[in-house]
Amino acid sequence: MSAQDNYRYRYRYGANLIAPGRTHFGLWAPTAKMVEVDVAGMGRAQMSAGSDGWFDIELACGAGAQYRYVAMTQFDGEVNVPDPASRAQQGDINGRSLVVDQASYVWQYPDWRGRPWHETVLYELHAGLLGGFDGVRAQLPALAALGITAVELMPIAQFPADRNWGYDGVLPFAPQASYGTPDQLKALVDAAHGLGLMIFLDVVYNHFGPEGNYLNSYALSFFRDDLHTPWGKAIDFRRSEVRDFFTENALYWLQEYRFDGLRFDAVHAISEEDWLPEMAHRVRQAIRTGSGGPDGPGERFIHLVLENDHNRAALLQDETYGEDKFTAQWNDDWHHVMHVLLTGEQAGYYEDFVQEPAEKLARCLMQGFIYQGDPSVFRDGRLRGEPSGHLPPTVFVNFLQNHDQIGNRAFGERLTVLADPRALRVAQALLLLSPQIPLLFMGEQDGSRQPFLYFTNHQDDALATAVRDGRRQEFARFPEFSDSAMRMRIPDPNDVKSFEVSKLKGGIDMTDGVVENVADVAEPDGFSWRTWTAELLKLRHAQLVPRLIGSRALGATVIAAAALGARWRMGDGTTLSIVVNLGAKDVACVLDALIMPAGADVLFDSGGVLQALEYGRLPAWSMLAVLEPAA
Repeated sequence: MSAQDNYRYRYRYGANLIAPGRTHFGLWAPTAKMVEVDVAGMGRAQMSAGSDGWFDIELACGAGAQYRYVAMTQFDGEVNVPDPASRAQQGDINGRSLVVDQASYVWQYPDWRGRPWHETVLYELHAGLLGGFDGVRAQLPALAALGITAVELMPIAQFPADRNWGYDGVLPFAPQASYGTPDQLKALVDAAHGLGLMIFLDVVYNHFGPEGNYLNSYALSFFRDDLHTPWGKAIDFRRSEVRDFFTENALYWLQEYRFDGLRFDAVHAISEEDWLPEMAHRVRQAIRTGSGGPDGPGERFIHLVLENDHNRAALLQDETYGEDKFTAQWNDDWHHVMHVLLTGEQAGYYEDFVQEPAEKLARCLMQGFIYQGDPSVFRDGRLRGEPSGHLPPTVFVNFLQNHDQIGNRAFGERLTVLADPRALRVAQALLLLSPQIPLLFMGEQDGSRQPFLYFTNHQDDALATAVRDGRRQEFARFPEFSDSAMRMRIPDPNDVKSFEVSKLKGGIDMTDGVVENVADVAEPDGFSWRTWTAELLKLRHAQLVPRLIGSRALGATVIAAAALGARWRMGDGTTLSIVVNLGAKDVACVLDALIMPAGADVLFDSGGVLQALEYGRLPAWSMLAVLEPAA
């Protein structure tokens, strides 16, 4: 099997080109009496009804054919709908779907096999804010030069109109038309691989967006009547057809577009958790590899990453790379305790991290999750999480900022306007020089102060109003928004200004083909965030990454309310020791053999820390990292 053949996979859902000028259409419509496919220029053709609600047909049409389904339903009569597994849309979500020839793109780097997980430094971005797929592609050389090794796209599945975070997608197989064509997306992935960058995609399998989802018309069985989520009726993962739909979607992005990994959004909202390991196993079997790496020609590194508020350690793999396990999880616990230490905020879910934050951070650095079956005050005392201390540190993705933690704030403020810059610099050093996998959010490497707001472009006025009013009402429980006049200041997500103000200053300008790169934001004291980030990443790649496989936590000591020391035995037998003070005051700290063992080399000193420690003092906003040779 050649590398090219490794990407060919027959999908049951959607329009699949099976020969030049011939397409197979497959639709699961269990609550439809009859289904026709309406191809522009050819008219309607009745599909054959199979068992369990399946409808199929083969037609003499090829790539570029525009089609839609016409279903005679039990309750709504005749409905005209796009393909729920549309590979691309002719315009918006309500337009016709397109037959796509996935083999037409000529890959420039067909032998790319990915990179091992421990080399990952993630960079999350929103494609729409950077000028679509071509705009993101223009940014890749600068990101690779900085030391980023993996770009992660926020969801790109087709959503209403042209502005959205992406979590309102309703056609999960179709790249958002306003971002570019399928070939432009492939060119982006291809360019990343040419630069040695992995590229990840955020996928949403826990709900569909509120506008443009027609499944309730002809596939009522896709949803449960007895279980609801924050987005409406729960998707019924008890049904094999539903499981197959989303498993095929995961394979589709990994196979046809050659993404190196997927980030699965909010899987705690998926009621049948047993589908997750089933899906992971099927994906890895189909691509014939685990995260441990390729074992033969044509095989690849594939990385599957969870967002899971339940902190289910059992879903995460140790270094044996089980095929039914996930590579890593976004660690909200790390973010929340760091945010409390940097800002002092206590409202909402931060209340779980206010008491003894240094102790909680120490647990996080040593064991991954802070909540490992402990009662959560924010969740009315309910237990959260599972023991995670047995897992390697690289199973956890840590971050100081991401789309959720910035954009779900009323005014989308970044830490650069919420925290003391001196504390934030040290926090970034801790993020990038700890053994866990780090993630940066777009603009973070430049110290951007631009807000990142929640934005939409719903075409239904009533829905747009409901989203605006609902968002403002959500903040009513916060003391600072108890006044209705204050809540009225919260930006309207559907206002185009919410999108425009979220663009990075000096960002992409594609006018007349000119691309302007994101500008570095210098601090008043001349400090350069980009230089700082680049130097930290250079250290990480040179000194930490080669030692990460096999690394394990040794222990942590709390020094003061915002200061601690932590140690890890690295895979080559060396020992990494870090002392950090995120507080605004110097604290007493004795320089001993645990902090600076004999023969140890200073890996990083934020400025005069080693000298201060010789006098028994750990300065405010400081960090020291040393590497002790193997015994």
